Amino acid sequence: MADSSKEEFVQLIKRFGAYLTIKMSNLFTTSLHHRSSRSVGALVGFAIAIVFIWRLLRTSTGHQRRQRKRQAPTPSGSSINTQSNAVMLSSGLSSSSEDSKAQNVIDEFFQPIKPTVGQLVRQKLSDGRKITCRLLGVIIEESSPEELQKHATVRSSVLEVLLEITKFCDIYLMERILDDESGEKVLLALDNAGIFTSGGLVKDKVLFCSTEIGRSSFVRQLEPDWHIDTNPEIISQLARFIKYQLHISASRPERTASNVFSSTSLEQFFG
Repeated sequence: MADSSKEEFVQLIKRFGAYLTIKMSNLFTTSLHHRSSRSVGALVGFAIAIVFIWRLLRTSTGHQRRQRKRQAPTPSGSSINTQSNAVMLSSGLSSSSEDSKAQNVIDEFFQPIKPTVGQLVRQKLSDGRKITCRLLGVIIEESSPEELQKHATVRSSVLEVLLEITKFCDIYLMERILDDESGEKVLLALDNAGIFTSGGLVKDKVLFCSTEIGRSSFVRQLEPDWHIDTNPEIISQLARFIKYQLHISASRPERTASNVFSSTSLEQFFG
């Protein structure tokens, strides 16, 4: 029935097209003053009627198509439920996996960034640009001038921190020695460790003296921002002259003044 109605409508459109062609030809071949508004109005009204009928038939056809789709056979309820559950399970697993990946990205993004040794050195030293530092027990593993007469060994654990300090600050290393050979052993050990080639330290900034008072005099003459030492007496004597001091001691003593810091090692202080 829908097909026959469609064919009849097509024939009606064709007839109207032919009629409209003839009518428009007659109107344009006559002069303008012979055109009647009644003829034009009739044509317009007829065209509106045709459009209305076409929309009515189109609506009826669309309604029938929707009814056919609704009446089409559907899978059984159990099959639908099974498929639905499978889709929901797959969607849940996919969603869970995506959420986990997103959470990992967020955790990595907000994970605190560990500062580098260079950043820690700059942070700890603040505005300090000149440093004086004792060798024994801080840079050198040996702890007495007598041991230096036999050998001198640079502590490997402090090497990275020392190199960063030489890049950032003007540093002077000093020590009391008993003979010139001890000083040569120290210079050789520092050279083998790469301190003179990798860092900004030169051999002229490694100072030697024969007494503890001489070492204290070196520090006061240089007027550093920081002094690093293992001798608490030297630390106490220099407290009023030096802006900041770091006392290196295995026992980790308490701070004796507001400008005196303490640590078990140089690398621990900057760690």
